[in-house]
Amino acid sequence: MRTKCILLLTTALTSVLFLSCDSTDDTIDCTEDFSGVLASAEEKLPGDWVLTAMTADTEIDLTDDETANPSTDLFAQYEDCQKDASYSFGTNRTYVYRQAQNTADCTNQVTLGGTWQLSDDTLRLVTDCNLSSIALTFAEDDSAFMFTNSFSIADAEGKTIQTNVTFTYTLTVQ
Repeated sequence: MRTKCILLLTTALTSVLFLSCDSTDDTIDCTEDFSGVLASAEEKLPGDWVLTAMTADTEIDLTDDETANPSTDLFAQYEDCQKDASYSFGTNRTYVYRQAQNTADCTNQVTLGGTWQLSDDTLRLVTDCNLSSIALTFAEDDSAFMFTNSFSIADAEGKTIQTNVTFTYTLTVQ
């Protein structure tokens, strides 16, 4: 059950909304990588952003500790490997997403990379023919961004709960 939840969160964090590759005549037409000079509205994104919060609209008990202790704070209920996620956005429009890279003995390691563009607070990511679009909300001082997705999450008893989960990434001090 925990593996399914990890896969679900990995999918959410990468937020792949639709596939842009088209396979015809044995060729693949992919979405082009983003390139060019950053617009002034994009200059807030370059840097390293670390996952600092995951909150659900519904209280869920993810801990198998024989105590009913549901909470909307999913981040507090996850193990270190599951909380270890970050984005690095470069001024050259490249990005790298890392999961479980900084915590010892993690089995759910993920590294993805590609190019990015930010327009009207919608982040677009191109990774290996995939185009993702993520609506972001920035903190007033641009020190964090958040996005929300809907999920079916299995609690500690195996009960499936439909909820919206908000992920918060905070800019690290450089």
